[in-house]
Order: sequence, then structure tokens, then C-alpha cells
Amino acid sequence: MATAFAAGYLFGRFTVSMLNFMIDLSHAENQIHYVTNFQDLIATPLSGVMNAICWSRNLAGDFSEIVNKVALSGNITAVEPEELGELQLSEQGQLAREILLQDWKLLEDFGASPVLNVIRYYDQDDTYPFFPTDVYSFHVDRAPIPVDTFLCTYYGESSEILPNAQGKKKVLIPEIREELKKLYQGPEEGFETFLSEHCFDLHYQAEPDARPISLGLGNLWRLAVDHPGSQVPPCLHRAPREKSGQSRLLMIC
Repeated sequence: MATAFAAGYLFGRFTVSMLNFMIDLSHAENQIHYVTNFQDLIATPLSGVMNAICWSRNLAGDFSEIVNKVALSGNITAVEPEELGELQLSEQGQLAREILLQDWKLLEDFGASPVLNVIRYYDQDDTYPFFPTDVYSFHVDRAPIPVDTFLCTYYGESSEILPNAQGKKKVLIPEIREELKKLYQGPEEGFETFLSEHCFDLHYQAEPDARPISLGLGNLWRLAVDHPGSQVPPCLHRAPREKSGQSRLLMIC
């Protein structure tokens, strides 16, 4: 858990602002709850339809400098704290690094395993063109134990969530289900297992009038995961399409 020192340090260094969220989110059906510190982010229980909690922050520092200084290896590069510490940065870059390291420590102290990635793009799934199962599709996360997903975009395009009422499980859409049955070609009693094993049952299609919600930059989110015993519906989310030539800086666990 976060120490009192860490929580106080963060609150002092960050300018917390709700201005980014002074928009009409009534279509989210009270799914999103906003907090102003890490302790409330991890301690607030998910309940009812509330399946996303946001620690709203305006962060100081130049995160683009870190993206530009990291030695990239492939389309996704994992950055370790030691590598961050070795980067030669300007004053604004150093501020950004402090925030990244502090976020990393908060999540680790909580018991999570954060990963910091510089993302040029994700691999796209073209195995079944009529049903891609990559992260650009609205999906939910699944785990065998009680756990939540934490993520924060510091630079680049940010992820989106979709109100559950505005998405439909793709495997329940008749025409898609028929195509999947043609692909399966096995006994009826094994069809649901087939859907689960190939992660088809994790993906959702947005309704025509859906209004996805951007998670914004600098905000640390906690999203509900599909796991045994969960008391809330899992949060529908997707990765954004990256802008050409612009990488993302994302912490996730």
C-alpha cells in the first residue's frame, strides 16, 4: 500500500484538476468514479455499475523527451527503472522521470507488477479477418483471481473505455456467431470452450450511437476485470490507433 509519505509527496507535486472531466458523462451510467489520490484509487470498492475509477491528474514534466531518449527495440519497448535513471534529461524531462518512478513505486508497493512501455504500434490480429482479437478492439480483461487493471498514458494517444450499455458481446451477434460456428466445426457442447480458448468471448462491438470515453493523459485508472466472484461487470476498453510517427508512453499492470 502507499505510505503516507508517498501519498503526501504525490499530492504536493501534482496539480489535481477536474477540468478535463467537466463534460457530460451521463451516458456512462455512473460507471466512472473520480478520486484525487492513490489511496482512494486502490481503496474505493467497485460496486453496482461502477467499474472504472480515475485518479484525475495534470502532470508536470516533458514525457515526450523520455520517449525520444529511450532506445527502441521493435514496436513495443519495455523500459525498466534502471534505464530511466540512466537517461540524460533536461529539467522538465527529470520531472517526468520522477513521476514515472513514483507511480511505479506506488503500484509495486500495492502489490502490482507495473510495466512501462514505449509503443509504436501493437500487432494486429489477421488470423480471422471477420473477427480480430487484438487490443484495438473493445474488449475486457480476464483473470483467474480477483485483480484489477491499472493503466496510465503519459504521452501519445490515450486508451478508451465504452459504457457497458453501449457495447454488445460479439459472440452473441447472430451473424458473427454463425461465422464462428462454421470456423469451429465441432460438437455443440464444446463451442463455448472454443470461444473462450480463442478469446472471442472477450470482445465487444460498439452500438452505432456509442460514445467512447477517452482516458486522457496523466490520469491513473483502475478498471474492473472479469474474474471469478467479481461483483461488477468488467470494463470495456481498447487501445487507440497511434498517430503516424508518434509513440505512446504507457504504464500498465
